[in-house]
Amino acid sequence: MIKLFHMNIELQKMKTLIISATKNGDATSTLLKEKLEILNYKVDICLKEKLKKSGLQNTCKEAMGKYNNIIFISSTGIAVRGIAPFIKSKDIDPAIVVVDNSCKYAISLLSGHLGGANNLTEKVANILKCEAVITTATDNLNIIAPDVFAMENNLVIDSLKKCKDIAAFLVEGKKVGFYDDKNFLHAPKGYYNNLNEVSAMVYVTNKMRINENIKTLKLIRKDIVLGIGCRKDYDVKNMEANVLKELEKLNIDIRSIKEISTVEIKAKEKAILSLKERLNCKLNIFSIEDIKKVENKYETSEFVRKTIGVGAVSAPAVELSNAKVLIEKLKLEGMTLSIGEKLEGN
Repeated sequence: MIKLFHMNIELQKMKTLIISATKNGDATSTLLKEKLEILNYKVDICLKEKLKKSGLQNTCKEAMGKYNNIIFISSTGIAVRGIAPFIKSKDIDPAIVVVDNSCKYAISLLSGHLGGANNLTEKVANILKCEAVITTATDNLNIIAPDVFAMENNLVIDSLKKCKDIAAFLVEGKKVGFYDDKNFLHAPKGYYNNLNEVSAMVYVTNKMRINENIKTLKLIRKDIVLGIGCRKDYDVKNMEANVLKELEKLNIDIRSIKEISTVEIKAKEKAILSLKERLNCKLNIFSIEDIKKVENKYETSEFVRKTIGVGAVSAPAVELSNAKVLIEKLKLEGMTLSIGEKLEGN
């Protein structure tokens, strides 16, 4: 049986706080909570009296670090004064939505794209039957911003600055090219497949290094699986150094690592758990019986078989992760590393 040790990121993004500054807002908050929870949001409410006791600044300070979404039932002025001291950057800040006291407008105030405020604003407006106000330029021009495209396709943005520059080019009407080195994704609306005479381009890849003749935003596809076997109590720093060195030699961006896979005996191996945290990826644990079903396809070791019951770990673990084995086995000072690539849709 396969066990996946990872947190459900989508559910995490549903953590929402509704802050009410008025009595009318209290009633709106209760309604929103009820409707959003039907949509699987986890919702807390800070009503007017609680806000008054805690104070706007203290409430916002705690909320900005704890919640993925904050909805103010207030004026935009109150919301801005509350969150201003705690704003960090667009890839960290929560989605901020403001609903006016009379419920005429739902306004996307902060983190419209990466934070999901634009999407949340549309949902809130639909619940309250009010007008959604979204001011991001690409949305108003009906062009897919690069950060939205990345979020929708589970791609990692290499540079927020370049992302902003590309969005500006699109708004200005300049030609932006699009290239997926696997040809899985089609060019979004507003981009060009023909790369001749473009001012900039968006490049989807899992590579560390790419050729950049013009301004290029790299969007990193998370599709690499690392299969790992090692001796007991393997040194944490050595494993990380070995893996990162091989990835660099193979021109694989470390942010493209989607999963690490190994055998059940290694489920609590500190070096593997540490590497999982370092690479911010999932960990797949396979049973001895799972490994036995496919190990005959790969090079085996009798020493490993006598030690743990199977003759190979790393390559079979990659295959069991629904990935194509690219590199069967690298022997690295007491550990083995296999590298695979997820197929489209896996």
